[in-house]
Amino acid sequence: MTELASHRRKLFGLAYRMTGSAADADDVVQETFLRAIGKPPAKGGDLEPWLVTVALNLARDRLRARRREHYRGPWLPSPIDSSELDLEPPSPDDRDTEARYSMLESVSFAFLLALEALTPLQRAVLLLRDVLDYSAKETAVALGSTEGAVKVQLLRARRRIASYDATRGSADYPATRAALLAFLVALRDEDSAALALLLAEDAVARTDAGGEFLAAGIDLVGPKRIAAALLGVRKKAPPLVRFELRTLNGMPFFVGEQDSASPRVARHFAMTCELDRAGKIRAFHTVLATPKLAAKGARVAG
Repeated sequence: MTELASHRRKLFGLAYRMTGSAADADDVVQETFLRAIGKPPAKGGDLEPWLVTVALNLARDRLRARRREHYRGPWLPSPIDSSELDLEPPSPDDRDTEARYSMLESVSFAFLLALEALTPLQRAVLLLRDVLDYSAKETAVALGSTEGAVKVQLLRARRRIASYDATRGSADYPATRAALLAFLVALRDEDSAALALLLAEDAVARTDAGGEFLAAGIDLVGPKRIAAALLGVRKKAPPLVRFELRTLNGMPFFVGEQDSASPRVARHFAMTCELDRAGKIRAFHTVLATPKLAAKGARVAG
Protein backbone atom coordinates (compact mmCIF):
# COMPACT_ATOMS: atom_id res chain seq x y z
CA MET A 1 0.00 0.00 0.00
CA THR A 2 2.91 2.38 0.67
CA GLU A 3 4.06 2.03 -2.92
CA LEU A 4 0.52 2.67 -4.18
CA ALA A 5 0.11 5.72 -1.95
CA SER A 6 3.15 7.33 -3.56
CA HIS A 7 1.21 7.43 -6.85
CA ARG A 8 -1.99 8.90 -5.42
CA ARG A 9 -1.22 12.57 -6.11
CA LYS A 10 -0.45 12.02 -9.78
CA LEU A 11 -3.42 9.73 -10.34
CA PHE A 12 -5.79 12.09 -8.55
CA GLY A 13 -4.54 15.06 -10.60
CA LEU A 14 -5.00 13.13 -13.83
CA ALA A 15 -8.49 11.91 -12.90
CA TYR A 16 -9.53 15.40 -11.78
CA ARG A 17 -8.38 16.94 -15.06
CA MET A 18 -10.21 14.19 -16.93
CA THR A 19 -13.53 14.59 -15.12
CA GLY A 20 -13.53 18.06 -13.55
CA SER A 21 -14.90 16.42 -10.41
CA ALA A 22 -13.01 15.93 -7.15
CA ALA A 23 -15.48 13.25 -6.04
CA ASP A 24 -15.07 11.31 -9.28
CA ALA A 25 -11.30 11.67 -9.07
CA ASP A 26 -11.31 10.21 -5.55
CA ASP A 27 -13.44 7.28 -6.71
CA VAL A 28 -11.15 6.67 -9.69
CA VAL A 29 -8.06 6.54 -7.48
CA GLN A 30 -9.71 4.20 -4.97
CA GLU A 31 -10.91 1.85 -7.72
CA THR A 32 -7.49 1.92 -9.38
CA PHE A 33 -5.82 0.93 -6.10
CA LEU A 34 -8.38 -1.84 -5.52
CA ARG A 35 -7.62 -3.27 -8.94
CA ALA A 36 -3.90 -3.05 -8.26
CA ILE A 37 -4.35 -5.01 -5.05
CA GLY A 38 -6.77 -7.54 -6.53
CA LYS A 39 -5.00 -8.09 -9.84
CA PRO A 40 -1.63 -6.32 -9.89
CA PRO A 41 0.51 -5.97 -13.02
CA ALA A 42 2.95 -8.71 -13.89
CA LYS A 43 5.76 -9.12 -11.41
CA GLY A 44 8.74 -7.00 -12.32
CA GLY A 45 6.63 -4.70 -14.49
CA ASP A 46 6.60 -0.94 -14.06
CA LEU A 47 3.69 -0.08 -11.77
CA GLU A 48 3.09 3.57 -12.71
CA PRO A 49 2.22 3.08 -16.42
CA TRP A 50 -0.19 0.33 -15.43
CA LEU A 51 -1.85 2.56 -12.83
CA VAL A 52 -2.12 5.45 -15.30
CA THR A 53 -3.79 3.21 -17.89
CA VAL A 54 -6.32 1.89 -15.38
CA ALA A 55 -7.06 5.36 -14.00
CA LEU A 56 -7.49 6.82 -17.49
CA ASN A 57 -9.96 4.10 -18.49
CA LEU A 58 -11.96 4.57 -15.30
CA ALA A 59 -11.94 8.36 -15.68
CA ARG A 60 -13.12 8.12 -19.28
CA ASP A 61 -16.01 5.91 -18.12
CA ARG A 62 -16.90 8.49 -15.44
CA LEU A 63 -16.81 11.31 -17.97
CA ARG A 64 -19.06 9.41 -20.39
CA ALA A 65 -21.52 8.65 -17.58
CA ARG A 66 -21.67 12.30 -16.50
CA ARG A 67 -22.33 13.47 -20.03
CA ARG A 68 -25.21 11.02 -20.40
CA GLU A 69 -26.91 12.51 -17.36
CA HIS A 70 -29.13 15.60 -17.59
CA TYR A 71 -27.47 18.41 -15.63
CA ARG A 72 -29.73 21.29 -14.69
CA GLY A 73 -28.23 24.68 -15.49
CA PRO A 74 -24.60 25.59 -16.22
CA TRP A 75 -21.93 23.07 -15.25
CA LEU A 76 -18.70 24.06 -13.50
CA PRO A 77 -15.81 21.94 -12.17
CA SER A 78 -15.66 21.33 -8.45
CA PRO A 79 -13.20 23.71 -6.76
CA ILE A 80 -10.48 22.01 -4.76
CA ASP A 81 -7.72 22.99 -2.37
CA SER A 82 -4.51 23.52 -4.33
CA SER A 83 -2.55 21.43 -1.84
CA GLU A 84 -4.43 18.38 -3.15
CA LEU A 85 -3.29 18.95 -6.72
CA ASP A 86 -0.05 18.15 -8.52
CA LEU A 87 0.92 21.68 -9.57
CA GLU A 88 4.66 21.13 -9.64
CA PRO A 89 6.39 20.62 -13.02
CA PRO A 90 5.68 17.14 -14.43
CA SER A 91 9.36 16.37 -15.03
CA PRO A 92 11.13 15.58 -11.74
CA ASP A 93 14.40 14.87 -13.57
CA ASP A 94 14.51 18.57 -14.61
CA ARG A 95 14.55 17.81 -18.32
CA ASP A 96 13.11 20.54 -20.49
CA THR A 97 9.37 20.24 -20.98
CA GLU A 98 7.57 20.93 -24.23
CA ALA A 99 4.12 20.86 -22.68
CA ARG A 100 1.77 23.48 -24.14
CA TYR A 101 0.00 24.07 -20.82
CA SER A 102 1.41 24.36 -17.32
CA MET A 103 0.19 22.16 -14.49
CA LEU A 104 -1.36 25.26 -12.93
CA GLU A 105 -3.22 26.36 -16.07
CA SER A 106 -4.52 22.83 -16.60
CA VAL A 107 -6.60 22.95 -13.38
CA SER A 108 -8.04 26.42 -14.02
CA PHE A 109 -11.78 26.63 -14.55
CA ALA A 110 -11.19 28.18 -18.00
CA PHE A 111 -9.09 25.23 -19.15
CA LEU A 112 -11.33 22.56 -17.63
CA LEU A 113 -14.35 24.15 -19.29
CA ALA A 114 -12.52 24.22 -22.62
CA LEU A 115 -11.87 20.48 -22.26
CA GLU A 116 -15.63 19.88 -22.19
CA ALA A 117 -15.62 20.30 -25.99
CA LEU A 118 -13.49 17.15 -26.34
CA THR A 119 -14.43 13.49 -26.47
CA PRO A 120 -13.13 11.44 -23.53
CA LEU A 121 -10.39 9.98 -25.75
CA GLN A 122 -9.35 13.38 -27.08
CA ARG A 123 -9.29 14.73 -23.55
CA ALA A 124 -7.02 11.92 -22.39
CA VAL A 125 -4.66 12.37 -25.34
CA LEU A 126 -4.43 16.14 -24.91
CA LEU A 127 -3.78 15.87 -21.17
CA LEU A 128 -1.05 13.28 -21.61
CA ARG A 129 0.66 15.04 -24.51
CA ASP A 130 0.13 18.76 -23.84
CA VAL A 131 0.01 18.86 -20.03
CA LEU A 132 1.95 15.87 -18.70
CA ASP A 133 4.41 15.98 -21.62
CA TYR A 134 4.12 12.30 -22.56
CA SER A 135 5.63 11.34 -25.90
CA ALA A 136 3.36 10.01 -28.64
CA LYS A 137 4.70 6.52 -27.92
CA GLU A 138 4.10 6.79 -24.15
CA THR A 139 0.58 8.11 -24.78
CA ALA A 140 -0.17 5.26 -27.18
CA VAL A 141 0.96 2.71 -24.60
CA ALA A 142 -1.13 4.34 -21.85
CA LEU A 143 -4.24 4.29 -24.02
CA GLY A 144 -3.66 0.95 -25.72
CA SER A 145 -3.51 2.70 -29.07
CA THR A 146 -0.99 3.51 -31.80
CA GLU A 147 1.23 6.54 -32.28
CA GLY A 148 -0.56 7.39 -35.51
CA ALA A 149 -3.96 7.33 -33.82
CA VAL A 150 -2.63 9.46 -30.97
CA LYS A 151 -1.37 12.09 -33.41
CA VAL A 152 -4.75 12.22 -35.15
CA GLN A 153 -6.67 12.58 -31.88
CA LEU A 154 -4.28 15.25 -30.62
CA LEU A 155 -4.73 17.28 -33.80
CA ARG A 156 -8.51 17.05 -33.48
CA ALA A 157 -8.38 18.00 -29.80
CA ARG A 158 -6.22 21.04 -30.47
CA ARG A 159 -8.57 22.18 -33.19
CA ARG A 160 -11.56 21.87 -30.88
CA ILE A 161 -10.01 24.11 -28.23
CA ALA A 162 -8.44 26.56 -30.68
CA SER A 163 -10.78 29.30 -29.44
CA TYR A 164 -9.45 28.80 -25.92
CA ASP A 165 -5.86 29.04 -27.14
CA ALA A 166 -6.66 32.24 -29.04
CA THR A 167 -8.07 33.94 -25.94
CA ARG A 168 -5.94 32.47 -23.15
CA GLY A 169 -6.02 35.04 -20.38
CA SER A 170 -3.91 35.92 -17.40
CA ALA A 171 -3.29 33.30 -14.72
CA ASP A 172 -1.47 35.92 -12.65
CA TYR A 173 -2.44 35.26 -9.02
CA PRO A 174 -1.96 38.81 -7.64
CA ALA A 175 -3.80 40.41 -10.56
CA THR A 176 -6.68 37.95 -10.29
CA ARG A 177 -6.90 38.44 -6.53
CA ALA A 178 -6.99 42.23 -6.95
CA ALA A 179 -9.69 42.02 -9.62
CA LEU A 180 -11.78 39.61 -7.53
CA LEU A 181 -11.56 41.86 -4.47
CA ALA A 182 -12.42 44.97 -6.50
CA PHE A 183 -15.42 43.15 -7.96
CA LEU A 184 -16.63 42.05 -4.51
CA VAL A 185 -16.26 45.57 -3.11
CA ALA A 186 -18.28 47.02 -6.01
CA LEU A 187 -20.91 44.31 -5.45
CA ARG A 188 -21.04 45.08 -1.73
CA ASP A 189 -21.42 48.80 -2.46
CA GLU A 190 -24.05 48.07 -5.12
CA ASP A 191 -22.00 50.10 -7.61
CA SER A 192 -23.19 48.92 -11.02
CA ALA A 193 -20.90 51.31 -12.90
CA ALA A 194 -17.81 50.03 -11.10
CA LEU A 195 -18.88 46.43 -11.71
CA ALA A 196 -19.32 47.03 -15.42
CA LEU A 197 -15.91 48.71 -15.72
CA LEU A 198 -14.20 45.64 -14.28
CA LEU A 199 -15.79 43.32 -16.85
CA ALA A 200 -14.68 42.64 -20.41
CA GLU A 201 -17.19 43.35 -23.17
CA ASP A 202 -17.66 39.63 -23.80
CA ALA A 203 -17.62 38.67 -20.11
CA VAL A 204 -19.60 35.62 -19.00
CA ALA A 205 -21.02 34.91 -15.55
CA ARG A 206 -21.86 31.29 -14.82
CA THR A 207 -23.48 29.87 -11.67
CA ASP A 208 -23.56 26.14 -10.98
CA ALA A 209 -26.43 25.41 -8.60
CA GLY A 210 -26.88 21.83 -9.77
CA GLY A 211 -30.66 22.26 -9.76
CA GLU A 212 -30.61 22.49 -5.95
CA PHE A 213 -30.87 26.23 -5.44
CA LEU A 214 -32.32 29.36 -7.02
CA ALA A 215 -29.91 30.67 -9.63
CA ALA A 216 -29.79 31.82 -13.24
CA GLY A 217 -30.22 28.72 -15.34
CA ILE A 218 -28.18 30.15 -18.21
CA ASP A 219 -24.87 31.92 -18.76
CA LEU A 220 -25.10 35.69 -18.41
CA VAL A 221 -23.19 37.60 -21.09
CA GLY A 222 -22.09 41.25 -21.15
CA PRO A 223 -21.13 43.75 -18.40
CA LYS A 224 -24.54 45.41 -18.01
CA ARG A 225 -26.49 42.18 -17.84
CA ILE A 226 -24.04 40.59 -15.41
CA ALA A 227 -23.95 43.67 -13.15
CA ALA A 228 -27.75 43.95 -13.07
CA ALA A 229 -28.23 40.24 -12.32
CA LEU A 230 -25.62 40.07 -9.56
CA LEU A 231 -26.87 43.24 -7.91
CA GLY A 232 -30.36 41.75 -7.93
CA VAL A 233 -29.04 38.63 -6.20
CA ARG A 234 -27.03 40.77 -3.77
CA LYS A 235 -30.13 42.66 -2.59
CA LYS A 236 -32.05 39.45 -1.88
CA ALA A 237 -29.19 37.40 -0.44
CA PRO A 238 -29.13 36.49 3.26
CA PRO A 239 -26.33 38.01 5.37
CA LEU A 240 -22.87 36.48 5.32
CA VAL A 241 -21.95 34.51 8.42
CA ARG A 242 -18.34 33.80 7.52
CA PHE A 243 -16.10 34.25 4.52
CA GLU A 244 -12.47 33.77 3.50
CA LEU A 245 -10.17 34.13 0.54
CA ARG A 246 -8.84 30.70 -0.36
CA THR A 247 -6.42 29.33 -2.93
CA LEU A 248 -8.35 26.73 -4.90
CA ASN A 249 -7.31 25.31 -8.28
CA GLY A 250 -4.17 27.39 -7.95
CA MET A 251 -6.09 30.68 -7.99
CA PRO A 252 -7.90 32.96 -5.50
CA PHE A 253 -11.48 32.09 -4.55
CA PHE A 254 -13.93 33.90 -2.28
CA VAL A 255 -15.54 31.21 -0.13
CA GLY A 256 -18.49 32.08 2.07
CA GLU A 257 -21.35 30.88 4.22
CA GLN A 258 -24.72 32.63 4.27
CA ASP A 259 -27.33 32.68 7.03
CA SER A 260 -29.87 30.81 4.96
CA ALA A 261 -32.69 28.73 6.36
CA SER A 262 -34.37 28.24 2.98
CA PRO A 263 -33.75 24.94 1.17
CA ARG A 264 -33.78 26.87 -2.12
CA VAL A 265 -31.08 29.38 -1.11
CA ALA A 266 -27.52 28.06 -0.93
CA ARG A 267 -25.81 28.27 2.41
CA HIS A 268 -22.32 27.77 1.00
CA PHE A 269 -20.68 29.16 -2.11
CA ALA A 270 -17.31 29.58 -3.80
CA MET A 271 -16.59 32.17 -6.48
CA THR A 272 -13.66 33.18 -8.62
CA CYS A 273 -12.88 35.03 -11.83
CA GLU A 274 -10.69 34.67 -14.91
CA LEU A 275 -8.91 37.63 -16.52
CA ASP A 276 -8.33 38.36 -20.17
CA ARG A 277 -4.99 39.59 -21.51
CA ALA A 278 -5.97 43.19 -20.80
CA GLY A 279 -6.61 42.41 -17.14
CA LYS A 280 -10.41 42.64 -17.42
CA ILE A 281 -12.68 39.97 -15.93
CA ARG A 282 -13.72 37.74 -18.81
CA ALA A 283 -15.46 35.09 -16.70
CA PHE A 284 -17.03 35.06 -13.26
CA HIS A 285 -17.73 31.63 -11.80
CA THR A 286 -19.92 30.81 -8.79
CA VAL A 287 -20.37 27.29 -7.42
CA LEU A 288 -23.38 26.59 -5.19
CA ALA A 289 -24.04 22.89 -5.81
CA THR A 290 -23.54 20.99 -2.56
CA PRO A 291 -21.62 18.00 -4.05
CA LYS A 292 -19.18 20.40 -5.74
CA LEU A 293 -18.31 22.02 -2.39
CA ALA A 294 -17.61 18.82 -0.50
CA ALA A 295 -13.92 18.75 -1.44
CA LYS A 296 -11.24 19.90 0.99
CA GLY A 297 -10.99 23.69 1.21
CA ALA A 298 -14.11 24.45 -0.84
CA ARG A 299 -16.03 25.63 2.23
CA VAL A 300 -15.29 28.02 5.07
CA ALA A 301 -13.63 26.12 7.93
CA GLY A 302 -16.09 25.24 10.65
